[in-house]
Amino acid sequence: MSATRIALFLAIGSFIAAAFGQSYPAKPVRAIVPISPGSGTDIVGRVVTRKLSTLWGQPVVVENRPGAGGSLGTAIAAKAPPDGYTLLVHAVGAHAASAALNPNLPYDALKDLIAIAPLVRLPQVIVVAPSTGIKSVSELIANAKAKPGQLNFASPGIGSGVHFTGEKFKLAAGIDVVHVPYKGGPEAMTDVMMGRATYWIPSLGTALPLIQSGKLLALGVTSRQRSSALPAVPTIAEAGVADFEDALLFGVWAPAGMSSDIVNKLAKDIAEACASPDVREQFHKLAGEPTSMGSAEFARLVRAEFDAVAEIAKAAGIKMQ
Repeated sequence: MSATRIALFLAIGSFIAAAFGQSYPAKPVRAIVPISPGSGTDIVGRVVTRKLSTLWGQPVVVENRPGAGGSLGTAIAAKAPPDGYTLLVHAVGAHAASAALNPNLPYDALKDLIAIAPLVRLPQVIVVAPSTGIKSVSELIANAKAKPGQLNFASPGIGSGVHFTGEKFKLAAGIDVVHVPYKGGPEAMTDVMMGRATYWIPSLGTALPLIQSGKLLALGVTSRQRSSALPAVPTIAEAGVADFEDALLFGVWAPAGMSSDIVNKLAKDIAEACASPDVREQFHKLAGEPTSMGSAEFARLVRAEFDAVAEIAKAAGIKMQ
């Protein structure tokens, strides 16, 4: 085959790929959320997918597939056809935790999924029931040190982002507390309110209504600066745990092998959705910080988070049960 004909075939192929990218999506898209309904991941996913539905003129259907610390739904997304019609909405930390804790996952988290775009970063907050009598981070730490192994913290499950934030706080504060995993965030929240679990560290937006109603007491936020939603509540670093900072970052992934045209369109449209005034308003209600970066930069951030989470898992001795 002559060089001219090869060049012609390549040009035709590029044209077809570009045309496909421009027409995408031509049918409904499903967005897999590997966490229970009502969780921070679910709330963020629904806010963004509603906007994408409007932008595309096609339904974007959220499909909750919880289980196995998020790896069940993630595996479904990883094994889907790489045609852009199956996306994964997940927390970066939880995605990394599954890989750190389970060497036998039915997928390779960094090779079988493409990191498309970040969505929003949600600061977290340490909360307790008022009935505990604990009124500050320093009091919580003092109680834990006075009663090693007797206090506990809740999470939506082993390997969840909230679990790892709890382990990170435990290590930074030098305390001995017991992790109690639940089936999901709502169950964990209920037991903390009832005093059956001492504390937990959910996203600020998730806990905010219960804090405002007096059902939960906020001790400290995980962000570097105080949150405008709770200006009177100190950061955990201010409260005495030097340099402590953490947040739940959510993003979108897709099966590897997808055309660059679809990847680029997804990244562009997701960024547009997150930048829209109505979505930003919804993020503001969650005390969220919209996060925008290109796919390559997001992929580098994801890889760095995988390394950091693996270190925490090793230091804390976390293992899947």
